[in-house]
Amino acid sequence: TLTDKVLVAYGTTNGSTAEIAEAVADVLRKDGLTVETAPAASVADVTPYGAVVVGGGLYAGRWHKDARRFVRRHRRALAERPLWLFSSGPLDASAAERDIPPVPAVRRAMTRLDARGHVTFGGCLEEGAKGRIAGMILRNGKGGDFRDFTQIERWAAQVAQELAGAR
Repeated sequence: TLTDKVLVAYGTTNGSTAEIAEAVADVLRKDGLTVETAPAASVADVTPYGAVVVGGGLYAGRWHKDARRFVRRHRRALAERPLWLFSSGPLDASAAERDIPPVPAVRRAMTRLDARGHVTFGGCLEEGAKGRIAGMILRNGKGGDFRDFTQIERWAAQVAQELAGAR
């Protein structure tokens, strides 16, 4: 059925959000769903999918532009499907310690599109990352990988469970 096909779209600059998207997709696949992952900017049509997950890296407190554009461009179709959003960003342990609310653009998208949920995962900024701000953060010794894949997999399992209920 249509609901069995899920799209996990993501906006990423240095690839760490893409890796989170792949981890989410793996959990959904284990649950028997057909899942495709794709950079948000490359998705032409979401109508073939029964459900959508959209993730974006956070940069200077803003959701990745590809993720923002994706939810704007596909808003009609997204409003008709189960939708989950995630952000990845904080370069410290805060995301593992407490629930970090969505940034304003994401909160608006959630309300407008009636999203089922949102979570903020820790970010990752490694040596060689692109961007001036990234370079500054790394020089200040504030980089590192703060993604908690156990937390990511737990969240994805919840999404799978909700989709199983919807099927």
